[in-house]
Amino acid sequence: MDPRGVRGTSFEGSVGGDPLEMKKTLPVITSLVLFNLVAWPLAGHAQVEGSLSPEVDALFQPWDSPESPGAAVLIVEKGEVVHARGYGMADLEHGAPITTRTVFDVASLAKQFAAMAVAMLAEEGVLDLDDDVRHHIPELPDFGETITLRHLIHHTSGLRDWPQTLILAGWSFEDRISLDQILRMVGAQEDLNFPPGDQYAYSNTGYNLLAEVVARTSGQSFRDFSEARIFTPLGMTRTRVQDDLGEVVPSRADSYEPGADGGFRRIPSSLTAPGSSSLLTTVEDLALWIQNFQAPVIGGAEVMETIHGQGILNSRDTIDYAFGQEARQHRGLRMFSHGGAWAGYRSTLKRLPDQDFAVVILANSSTMIPPHLAYSIIDLYLADELAPLTVGSGNSSSQGGSTAEGQAPWAPAPEELGEYTGTYESPELRTRWRLELSGNQLVARHLRADEQLLHPLAPDRFLGYAFGEIRFLRDNEGRIDRFTANSQRVQGLRFHRVP
Repeated sequence: MDPRGVRGTSFEGSVGGDPLEMKKTLPVITSLVLFNLVAWPLAGHAQVEGSLSPEVDALFQPWDSPESPGAAVLIVEKGEVVHARGYGMADLEHGAPITTRTVFDVASLAKQFAAMAVAMLAEEGVLDLDDDVRHHIPELPDFGETITLRHLIHHTSGLRDWPQTLILAGWSFEDRISLDQILRMVGAQEDLNFPPGDQYAYSNTGYNLLAEVVARTSGQSFRDFSEARIFTPLGMTRTRVQDDLGEVVPSRADSYEPGADGGFRRIPSSLTAPGSSSLLTTVEDLALWIQNFQAPVIGGAEVMETIHGQGILNSRDTIDYAFGQEARQHRGLRMFSHGGAWAGYRSTLKRLPDQDFAVVILANSSTMIPPHLAYSIIDLYLADELAPLTVGSGNSSSQGGSTAEGQAPWAPAPEELGEYTGTYESPELRTRWRLELSGNQLVARHLRADEQLLHPLAPDRFLGYAFGEIRFLRDNEGRIDRFTANSQRVQGLRFHRVP
């Protein structure tokens, strides 16, 4: 969810307990017995180790230290938990280790729960996935285009992604960010990134609106609905939607990033954004969530079919994104997955339904990349079923630069850069940036934000961390009078030059 990647863009008993001695059981869930589900080995002991556990332990060895944050890891195969263990520390200040019952903020992993809530209400006839979102939230702007709930689910709405717009407005991710503030930001949006259904562009904003729709149609807060209709029926007793920053949450992991002294520093999180993020849970609770996909206790066959349905663009092209999870292939095997990143929290949940296999990694260290570790675990456990690796078949994608191959970047002289200096204002974000020269470079300065270096790409085109690609526009007399900020998640956001 965090567009900066490292810090906050949307993922055990007592934290002081020894994970080797944790013997508290998961709650007995009578509904699981009624559905003839297998008994989970995890229910007998908080830590589970299997024949491949030493290889898994080796993957997490860099974090398995009393001086380091780390992760809780859970692996499910053929209906059984085959590995469950904590590595590193949940709280460095108090010496609390991570166990399988440590509570993590799972960030954008929360989206599949919001999507499940919407799918359940749709199946009950309370709402329709093709409803205009303004039918449920009439105070949203009328963009002249119908945005449906389905558009929000598949990230095809064209609504701007709030983490980047808040950066452009001068906010820090350590500021308090609430659902009400996000809704006000949406209410001030002047244009869509693109017509609804034309493109896919990941937007946390859409999932916050879905949470609000669930609340308004169900008559309960999104937290209460999730508790009553999802968490309690599944026995997820340590899971909650965080809508109160002052709430005391037992066994919660703190979040960390590397410090200048070689140690770690805390990264506080002040986010309450139900739907897109702000979900607190454990790997033990997520074991129950995973089991529900194979043998549903909540959401019947129709709901399960719905939530695995991928989005379809106006062009009739099918996209990877389904309901809060991506449908992908990994070395020839069908996989549904999602991850999250906020503050120092990192999470991933990957399911391979045809193999009845799943991996969950919940971390509190910004140095950890759970998706990469999860792929290593999948390759370890399912080695005999995977297609061979081929050249260029890695699990991550790279983005090329904006300069064509072999073309030298534009290197303007300071007098050329001077044409772009001045104050620029966004009415949509109610904020101003001052573009100034610093030596022979163009920089953007804001009262509340760090200075941004603007890298020249070509005449009237620059690249900046907060802005994406900046495109300067000129009036009829050739004078620069505005620019737009453009990235995948925020396109065409206008800043007008102040006279």
